[in-house]
Amino acid sequence: MGTVTKIGIVGMGHVGAHVANSLVLQGIGDELYMTEQCSGDEDHSAKLAAEVQDLGDSLAFCPHNVALANCGDDYARLAECDVIVNAAGKVSLASQDRDGELFYTTETAKTFIKPIADAGFDGVWITLSNPCDVVATEIWKLSGMDPSRVIGTGTALDSSRLKYALSRATGYDQHSICAYMLGEHGSSMFAAWSAVNFGGKPLAQLRGEQPERFGFDEAQVEQEARHGGYVTYAGKQCTEFAVADAAVRLVRAVVSNEHYITPCSTLMTGDYGESGFFTSLPCVIGANGVEEVLHFDLSDAELREFQASCAHVKENLRRIGLL
Repeated sequence: MGTVTKIGIVGMGHVGAHVANSLVLQGIGDELYMTEQCSGDEDHSAKLAAEVQDLGDSLAFCPHNVALANCGDDYARLAECDVIVNAAGKVSLASQDRDGELFYTTETAKTFIKPIADAGFDGVWITLSNPCDVVATEIWKLSGMDPSRVIGTGTALDSSRLKYALSRATGYDQHSICAYMLGEHGSSMFAAWSAVNFGGKPLAQLRGEQPERFGFDEAQVEQEARHGGYVTYAGKQCTEFAVADAAVRLVRAVVSNEHYITPCSTLMTGDYGESGFFTSLPCVIGANGVEEVLHFDLSDAELREFQASCAHVKENLRRIGLL
């Protein structure tokens, strides 16, 4: 018998449920452990039971069987997992900006980080709760884990939105576009235009060769990437598919030891002069989490944008007493 891959999910709301469904549909993992707050003013035990039942009913249509465990609010059971996805949040609080969940998600995280750490978890955290960079920093500080084993989805999602916007602007498939949003997963993120390329050919070069195709308005495209989530939220009062898939893509990179490169939230250790908190830069993701952080030759303007974005993350960390 081969090794059994175990994946845990904290929070089975809109996004957590889609994470679970995507994992099952893609055949990632052999055992899935799901938890929710199941007592007090926010008892989600019925919702959790319903999601587990629904997933079980779908297994006959999936690539392979997955053992499904309803763990209630027994967070310590997730300590045996290889990867834990944190999807705990309240999306209605983020209707205006991602900082809206700041106090809710960081207080909620305190209820499960320590029980999981105390039970001996030594896998990889993947957190998508907002503000993503702040919650990732909190998980690292409260768990005492090696920071490379804590990953925030960060601007992995926003980079996908940027590629989609660029695809619409140029007609090229997004899989052939290398383009990254960096910094905070929030309003201060920015596009690293100096590093954008299409099939390896730099955008700046293509603009000179094909101005009719590549003469799009960079500011408009960047805004589409930055605010794409709010277009989605305006129509259905949540975002769920893309962010769940961003998290699952990171799970696959970890359990398959892919050495996959994507921007995601990781600990700053002197990067561009910043230290002591999480935000997004291009990272190499493998079995040990973040195995390497890549650095671009950012333009002076991009460097200023990165530093401004970091300042916003640090201000939020000060607001909750983590910096």
